Amino acid sequence: MLQRTLHNPIKIRGTGLHSGKQILVQLMPAPPDTGIIFRRSDLPDSSPIPAKAANVIDTTLSTTLGNRDEDTRIGTVEHLLSACAGLGMDNLFIDVDGPELPIMDGSASPFIFHMQSAGIALQGREKKFIRINKTIEVRSGDIWARISPHEGFRVCYTLLYDHPVLQRYASTVEVDFSTTTFVKEISRARTFGFAQDLQRLTQQNLALGASERNAIAVGDTGINNPEGLRSDREFAMHKILDCIGDLYLLGHNMIGQFEGYKSGHTINNALLLKLVEEDAFEIISFEDERGCPISLSRGFGGETRANAALAI
Repeated sequence: MLQRTLHNPIKIRGTGLHSGKQILVQLMPAPPDTGIIFRRSDLPDSSPIPAKAANVIDTTLSTTLGNRDEDTRIGTVEHLLSACAGLGMDNLFIDVDGPELPIMDGSASPFIFHMQSAGIALQGREKKFIRINKTIEVRSGDIWARISPHEGFRVCYTLLYDHPVLQRYASTVEVDFSTTTFVKEISRARTFGFAQDLQRLTQQNLALGASERNAIAVGDTGINNPEGLRSDREFAMHKILDCIGDLYLLGHNMIGQFEGYKSGHTINNALLLKLVEEDAFEIISFEDERGCPISLSRGFGGETRANAALAI
């Protein structure tokens, strides 16, 4: 059970969901025990931003990391972080030449494709996991999120919107990653939004890059995208994708269970901060995969590519 980074650097270009700008992202290998580090390549004097829950500075419609002292920010990080979690990626430098990551097709699948194409390098240092030791819960009205002990990784999410279209589809989805792979089942679920809200959001300088090419557009009576949904569970699956990305701000793959009821980035981040504050976890390693309740080669991330290299 070794740490992972990329075998080769890669460049990804796309549109920012909220800024509408063309964004270039460069993912580069990083040494063992580096973690995932974001950097603003267009602001060379700015400090690096580790992907940690304490560095979340905004949760309006996405998770935004930043340096409060420098007013440096990188938004919409959750889909790339979800892909990193799904592949068990431990160490990366991520350079971004704008205020947010590109939205791609609205899912984590393009990031998965690029990283798998670049190859995954296994590093000569033991991989670390977060094991949850006690139940932690955060509530805000009828919205809540909970993390609890579990020998494996399980996510259960309930999505409830007072909208006739969303009410036709699955509202509660439970995924146990001992039997389901992130890459095949979760990564392709796209973000979604309501067509009636688009004008209001653009007036607030949000969703300036949104289109049917990078999001599910929910109209008054149906799905506006000509291709429709990728699955009947795509709405709830995307919320699970977001949750996994937010959870990866703990810095390691989690051994435990997450449950969310109408929760979003704000509640997710509050939950992680409370988890850290109450020291409700331990950091552990395993000599080999047989002793680990998360199977990164089968149950969670999918198979490591055959061209993976051993990088000491």
